[in-house]
Order: sequence, then C-alpha cells, then structure tokens
Amino acid sequence: MWVAIVGLVLLGAVIAVVLTVTRGGATSDNPFTGASLYVYPDSSAAKAAKLANGTEDSAAFGRLARVPTAIWLLPEAHPTGEITEFVAKIEADAAVTSQLPVFVVYGIPSRDCDSYSAGGAGDQDYPLWISAIAAGIGAAPSVVILEPDALALAPSCGTEGATEAFLKDAVSRLSANPATTIYLDGGHSSWLEPAQMAALLKAAGVSEVRGFATNVSNFNTTQDERDYATAVSELLGEAHFVIDTSRNGMGSSGEWCNPPGRTVGAAPTGVDDGSAQDASLWIKNPGESDGECNGGPPAGQWWPSQALELARGGV
Repeated sequence: MWVAIVGLVLLGAVIAVVLTVTRGGATSDNPFTGASLYVYPDSSAAKAAKLANGTEDSAAFGRLARVPTAIWLLPEAHPTGEITEFVAKIEADAAVTSQLPVFVVYGIPSRDCDSYSAGGAGDQDYPLWISAIAAGIGAAPSVVILEPDALALAPSCGTEGATEAFLKDAVSRLSANPATTIYLDGGHSSWLEPAQMAALLKAAGVSEVRGFATNVSNFNTTQDERDYATAVSELLGEAHFVIDTSRNGMGSSGEWCNPPGRTVGAAPTGVDDGSAQDASLWIKNPGESDGECNGGPPAGQWWPSQALELARGGV
C-alpha cells in the first residue's frame, strides 16, 4: 500500500512542505520522496506581503508566499552573465535546510510564439544561457521544468524542428548534473490530443529525462490533467509526470489568460500511488499576470487584485 504524508515544518521564518512517500519498506525513485520543497524568500508574493505591511492584504499575500512555488528563470531578468550566480545562491540557500528547489527554464528563442510572453534568448545565446544555469545548479539536487508551452505551440507556430533541437540541446546541458531532474513541458488537457503531444515530446528527447509537466499556468482540474497525462505517459512507455495545481482550485472557465473567478489549487504534494504521476506542484506563481488581458498587467508582473482573488481558495 502506498502512503503519502504531507506536512508543514516551521524552519525559522520559512514554512516548508515536506513530501514523504513510502511504499511499505521500499525506496521510491520518485525525486520528491522525502523532499522538503524550497520556499523562495524573494518571490513576488513575499515582496507584496512585506509592502502591504501587516494589513489584511499582507496576510493573504503571506499565505501565498509560504507555499513552495517554482522559481522562473528568464534571460530578460537574469542574462547569461548573471544567472549562474543567481541560481547558485538559491541552491546554497536550499542546502542549508536540505530543501529541493524547483526551477522553470523559460527562455527558448521565439518564446510564446510572439504572444504576451514574447521574448527569450537569441539562437546563439540560448545554449550558453542554459549552460550558465547548469553551472549554477552544479551537483545540488534540483528539479527543472523545461520551457512551458514551447512544444505545444510549435505546430501552430511552424517551429517544430527548431524547438525540438533547442530542447534536446538544453536537456544535454542540464543533464550533465546527475542530481538534476528534468520534466519537459507537455501542454495541458484542453490543448493538443495525447497522441500529438506524445509525438512532440518523443521528438524532443523525453526519453532522456524523467518525464513531462502539464497544466503549467493553466486552470484545468487535477483529475482532467491526470487523465490526460496518463494517456500521454502510456504512449511514451510510462514516462513520469507532474501537474501544476497552483491555480486550478475552481477548474477552468475555458479562458487561459487571467480568467476571473479562479482560486489556488491543492498544495504541492508528492504522489506515489502506483501511477506515473510524481507530484502536484505550484509551478505558476499565483498572482503573477498571464498577460495584458482581462485588465491584467504585462505577463509575469504581480497583480494584487488577482492574487487576492486566488488566495481566497484557502492556502
């Protein structure tokens, strides 16, 4: 019988989610087994909580800030010359309390098919930027979610070949660190059909990594994503997967860009129930805009009113 225990451990001023997963007396190869996930102290939510200075808003933002959430790496924020030091500092901080950081690498050339999150590194710079990230991670344990939306957008953008090549190269560079666990982004349940997504993942080298991630920055229910990811996994020889539950507490309204009326989903938890799912994670940072739609600020910017609405979900 599989047993998963999720606990909150107070570590100084930081609350860490401890993911303990056992199967009888056996040891699981799930990277989240026994892991305490890293809480980034300089997240958007943490900064907002400090600025709100003890108000009711501060308490709501603080609740979001205490949940372990992925750290997004963008070349615009941390270029090649700076990102090694940035990542290495996070790894050093995480090592103090034996925590596991989760990074999102989001810098592929022609990112987001020139939509709200357009940008990314140049063709020649991208491999160097990835190598700089790998240098910052070093030998420390870490999880990397690689390039949200890149594969799912590739068919409509006509970039399949280039996207697959960039991802294969990134996997090779990041995999130089044996303790780095990589999940390629696999879209979500209301996007591409499982067979098409599986083919894209296979072409991008998913067999060389732990597996794939779904629902990143989207709102689909965990059960819908689990059904979809399981179908994709079966087409890939039981590849493992993680699901983003950061904003799926009310499910999807059919909108993907700052839909109103959503709430945060279940807190991060390891999963070892005999399925291919490794974990549910908060990959998107709740309160950060999807783009200039439905009254939102530019993609990635903190949006206090949305954060307050999401936080009512009960973190």
